[in-house]
Amino acid sequence: MANLVQPELANYCPASNLAFNERIKRLREAGNNIYHFAFGQSPFPVPSELQEALKENTYRSAYLPVAGNEELRIEIARLHSRYDGLKVDSENILVGPGSKELIFLLFRIFNGKILCISPTWTTYRPQAHLAGRDSFIINTNYENQWKITPDMVKKTLVEANIDGMKENKLLVLCNPDNPTGATYNETELKALTETFKENNILVLTDEIYGRLHYQQKHCTLANFYPEGTILSSGFSKWSSAGGWRVGYHIYPEKLNELRNGVKSAASHTFSCAPAPMQYALTEYLRNETAVDSYIKHCSRVLACVEKYCREALCDVGVRVVPSGGGFYMMPDFEVVRESLSRRNIHTGQQMCDAMLDECNVALMSGGPAFLRPNNELTVRFCYVNFDGTKPLEKSREIGLDNPLPKGFMEEYIPDMCNGIKVG
Repeated sequence: MANLVQPELANYCPASNLAFNERIKRLREAGNNIYHFAFGQSPFPVPSELQEALKENTYRSAYLPVAGNEELRIEIARLHSRYDGLKVDSENILVGPGSKELIFLLFRIFNGKILCISPTWTTYRPQAHLAGRDSFIINTNYENQWKITPDMVKKTLVEANIDGMKENKLLVLCNPDNPTGATYNETELKALTETFKENNILVLTDEIYGRLHYQQKHCTLANFYPEGTILSSGFSKWSSAGGWRVGYHIYPEKLNELRNGVKSAASHTFSCAPAPMQYALTEYLRNETAVDSYIKHCSRVLACVEKYCREALCDVGVRVVPSGGGFYMMPDFEVVRESLSRRNIHTGQQMCDAMLDECNVALMSGGPAFLRPNNELTVRFCYVNFDGTKPLEKSREIGLDNPLPKGFMEEYIPDMCNGIKVG
């Protein structure tokens, strides 16, 4: 038998971050000491309260509603009311086996074009391709801190010959961003909202890192463009439960048609998110004190790590935009282009290959996988290559009213310090 794969998917590639992470795992299992700065998995332990709640609910085996258990949806609505000031009807929430699956189903159901930002998470555009949707790129730059502006959006529409009002468009905004760590403030989101409204653009705002804003001042587009914003989030990052695979989307009332379409697709694909996890998360979210404490301490430790890594890179001339939240920054190694060229290294991927081969430092090139030029010497730097158990314990011991002590990184997160020095 031949031609088993549809022609347009003949060269379809696996998720580059997952494939690279599996490669690094194999190298480590073979005895190699790799400083792994290429995978965005939370370094902290799953909250003890959440672990206990899961133990108590392992017996749950019945199928739950496709949209998610009502009690969990109510708690998710309360969570966003508490932190973001959003008024959310639990009926407008869809829970799924990770936000990734919900994003794909949305792309598949949506009748229109997808607008992706460069740089952006490695999965958005491949999912649009898999869903059979045309996608277009809005290019950002270091000078704008890797953030889109109204002018960038308008320029892309003109250059791609996309009608401002007649054609359906869905823009994917990641805030805080993966891979750059960029965060948007109120002024920026209000300005973008005007452009979105003027050009009939709906927005999927991926806020999976929203609770990990370092100043605890996360701004959501849903507060400024409620009628046209679909909010995507989940529990993989801030509650360190990536492998639990529970995410959710919040739809505005005016997009009921889309929500119902995705819900129907969900009934034919994943049926429901895992029941034990849904019940456990419901119980955990009700413990507001535990949730708030965990979020704030994890965010504080991550902010400390980001500052240490950024300053170390800047000290040797590498350009880095400060990250406002999440696990990532996007350093630009243009300062070493001339010396790399003498070694016949001209692309970001070649540079990352040399780092891995010669220094055991694993980084993902900021090039094509993140929709950047092949010759750009940027990388996605994931500063979560450490066991967060002891740093989290120490942060709690110190208390949020007191700053983390000098030498905190060297004493409690030595792997990051060593990896930075080696790289």
